[in-house]
Amino acid sequence: HPGSLLEFNGKHDSLFFNDGQRRIDFVLVYEDESRKETNKKGSNEKQRRKRQAYESNLICGGLQLEATRSVLDDKLIFVKVHAPWEVLCTYAEIMHIKLPLKPNDLKTRSSAFGNFSWFTKVLQVDESIIKPEQEFFTAPFEKNRMNDFYIHDRDTFFNPATRSRIVYFILSRIQYQVRDNVKKFGINKLVSSGIYKAAFPLHDCNFSQRSEDPSCPSERYLLYREWAHPRSIYKKQPLDLIRKYYGEKIGIYFAWLGYYTQMLFLAAIVGVACFLYGYVNQNNCTWSKEVCHPDIGGKIIMCPQCDKICPFWKLNSTCESSKKLCIFDSFGTLVFAVFMGVWVTLFLEFWKRRQAELEYEWDTVELQQEEQPRPEYEAQCTHVVINEITQEEEHVPFTTWGKCIRVTLCASAVLFWILLIIASVIGIIVYRLSVLVVFSTKLSQTFNGTDPIQKYLTPQTATSITASVISFIIIMILNTIYEKTDYENSLTMKMFLFQFVNYYSSCFYIAFFKGKFVGYPGDPTYWLGKYRNEECEPGGCLLELTTQLTIIMGGKAIWNNIQEVLLPWIKNLIGRYHTASRTEKKSPRWEQDYHLQLMGKLGLFYEYLEMIIQFGFVTLFVASFPLAPLLALVNNILEIRVDAWKMTTQYRRMVPEKAQDIGAWQPIMQGIAILAVVTNAMIIAFTSDMIPRLVYYWSFSVPPYGNHTQYTMEGYINSTLSYFNVSDFKIQKNLLISQRFVSRYRDFRNPPGHPQEYKHNIYYWHVITAKLAFIIVMEHVIYSVKFFISYAIPDVSKRTKSKIKREKYLTQKLLHENHLKDMTKTMGVIAERMGPVVTDNNLRPKSE
Repeated sequence: HPGSLLEFNGKHDSLFFNDGQRRIDFVLVYEDESRKETNKKGSNEKQRRKRQAYESNLICGGLQLEATRSVLDDKLIFVKVHAPWEVLCTYAEIMHIKLPLKPNDLKTRSSAFGNFSWFTKVLQVDESIIKPEQEFFTAPFEKNRMNDFYIHDRDTFFNPATRSRIVYFILSRIQYQVRDNVKKFGINKLVSSGIYKAAFPLHDCNFSQRSEDPSCPSERYLLYREWAHPRSIYKKQPLDLIRKYYGEKIGIYFAWLGYYTQMLFLAAIVGVACFLYGYVNQNNCTWSKEVCHPDIGGKIIMCPQCDKICPFWKLNSTCESSKKLCIFDSFGTLVFAVFMGVWVTLFLEFWKRRQAELEYEWDTVELQQEEQPRPEYEAQCTHVVINEITQEEEHVPFTTWGKCIRVTLCASAVLFWILLIIASVIGIIVYRLSVLVVFSTKLSQTFNGTDPIQKYLTPQTATSITASVISFIIIMILNTIYEKTDYENSLTMKMFLFQFVNYYSSCFYIAFFKGKFVGYPGDPTYWLGKYRNEECEPGGCLLELTTQLTIIMGGKAIWNNIQEVLLPWIKNLIGRYHTASRTEKKSPRWEQDYHLQLMGKLGLFYEYLEMIIQFGFVTLFVASFPLAPLLALVNNILEIRVDAWKMTTQYRRMVPEKAQDIGAWQPIMQGIAILAVVTNAMIIAFTSDMIPRLVYYWSFSVPPYGNHTQYTMEGYINSTLSYFNVSDFKIQKNLLISQRFVSRYRDFRNPPGHPQEYKHNIYYWHVITAKLAFIIVMEHVIYSVKFFISYAIPDVSKRTKSKIKREKYLTQKLLHENHLKDMTKTMGVIAERMGPVVTDNNLRPKSE
């Protein structure tokens, strides 16, 4: 090839060329132009010439190709690519790939459970099924030091993942056209332009059964059986095999996700305990009893929550919601918020240590020095500049002016999308304000005040639930549109910023803006000069925030599972049905893999993003929803196995990539952890009713402000509701206004007739002072603890540091000793050829 086609005459599960000797390292797929049903002959001819030029350059570069026509669709041609030994050695040196020197008995696998590993033996992967990999001292490969490396067998020295990685490196840098002195190169460009339909490495076997070749390790089958199968849901992940088969980049993702899930166990236990504490004590909630009491809440008439058509309503109509609020707005909430501030720091610090251990075990400690620039980046490097340090010419993708323009365009695009999200949030607010009026009138007309349905379906509840559902739908639509973007490295911060605003904006509105700037019934505040600002229920907006979080977190988990599992499964099912209907022949391995789904360059990026957004929900708003860690835990246990299942059964094998850590996601999580302390402190202070209750209990229940002889919560509801003379309404046209009476509203203001009527009273200023003091104290306490934990827990354990230094020393010693042996042997050969040499004390033999 190019030009020659061979009929497939091997086993359907073969990983070799037709000769059964040369391993298939990559597969390229294209459609035969001569059999295309199209009239664009000129376009087809251009594509054919580019492909032939590319394949000719591949052969000139040392790769070997073999083309086979599809047994299922005679229009498809599969080009199998093999890299010979010399090519592998050459590019292993260019790519600075670390390869084995000699067996290493220093490395011991660390356990995430530490001293409790004996207790978790039932959770371990069976080592008789997945055998531990032999460890080696490694060093960057050099052809002139080939004898130093542990080359027991040339066929196995480069494992399949390394071979595929090297071949992909070559495929990404071979040119196929020179146009206007600009080189066009790379398989990615050819695939995106349709010249090739696909390019991928092969799975080593069918996921449901072992390979027919007894020498094949059948790693895909083992991963499916011990990792992706539902019966293995309770087992630890076989991280070493995941890393070996898919590469370090995917391995580190599953290691991080597994560690995050383990840490969620502790957070979920404490969260459930706090929830149960609130649930058990809800019947002892004094202020809820007062709301529900027929002689207290039943006789308090509240002001209408909208103009003109909203009715007056009795406080006891919110009885059920006040009971639910007692579950979440309890002392346990404060304890849990403080605990989560410490938990997130422990998680991040211990993950750094675990990550350092994986860097050592997976031999990626010095990976940053070995990384090669992305081929797409190289293609953009057309501008020549002088390096200020080396004073040499180097190629860069943009000039300074071009970089400024690019940054401006990117910032403008991000700003546009953020403004679009803010506009959608404002739309939801307008919806809330408009629909509250409708629900207030319709529900009051449909049900009378004693109807049991009205106890649960209040206008505020109906508005909150429907608005949360609509908000979730808008979030997912905007998310889907925005995902049509560019490369991962330039995408991380932009995409996270968009997602942060998209997912969290509605929660921030409910937590910190709704009901905070409403004025009072005689002088309400209006949105856009038309819509009266939303008010919270008498118990505050905490319950609505809980509802919003539940709908978004639950809906997001369901949507993602449908998108990630159901859609690929249906696509593959349809593909298998069509191919089976065309022929009864059994297709070879490369053709089976071609009909699987493509993971895509940004597939792993979106997996990270999904989990980081969840991490934000678990930490930023956990003070309002202590069950968030439990929901995240259940989701993540399923997420690990769902991701494993789709990778091993529904997707083509990805090109293995190296990775030292989780990249930009680490500082993003640290930023979320810092912000979470502020948001949870403000939720407790401004969204929950905890501070006003404490102020009442310690200051306003007893003299000089209160009438009780001892500290109590009795009378709290009456103290938090101000009085309003309905004759002072300016806009309200309700028929009850003709009756002269005083209604109530939620605020701390002076009553009518007071010298400063409707101005904030002394209780208000006590509460504001207490809220600000609480935020300052809570933040300083948690930040101090976080700082101490970060200082006390080093990023790399002393044991791991010692192992890294010891291995580096032994590797250098080994290479040095081998070099000395080679030198001694060379000198001996030279001495034999030269014969005896006469020297005196001033003469020394010289070496090159």
